[in-house]
Amino acid sequence: MGKFLGITLVVLALAIAIVPAFTDCQSQGKSLTTSTGKVVPMKCHWTGVAEIGIAAPLLGVGAIMTFSRRKNSLMTLGVLGILLGGMAIAFPNGLIGVCATPTMLCHTVMKPTLTALGSVAIVGSIGAMVLAQKAKE
Repeated sequence: MGKFLGITLVVLALAIAIVPAFTDCQSQGKSLTTSTGKVVPMKCHWTGVAEIGIAAPLLGVGAIMTFSRRKNSLMTLGVLGILLGGMAIAFPNGLIGVCATPTMLCHTVMKPTLTALGSVAIVGSIGAMVLAQKAKE
């Protein structure tokens, strides 16, 4: 079961890294133009970049969890998975956010998808901790 949860975290990490690349406003050809004429990405783009920073260590946690058999290691990896899943939720929901217009793709697809993926990562990490707690040394 630990291998399954580790592989699940790896898949979730890949999804967390890839989903924003196709659902932010910049991928749809939209951007902001400043008063000086400079074109800059919207904040949903920066949320997507930050999610890559969350996905990379989450991928590592999942990979190590897949092969680890030690109870203490699984407990520690579970805590890390919970924290990283929480950060995956926090970036689109407030730390950076998504565009304010509720009809934008980042608001309708990216934000709920990242929230769901982060939530599943948290649940999977809690599951790994519960399994580790029940396991014999």
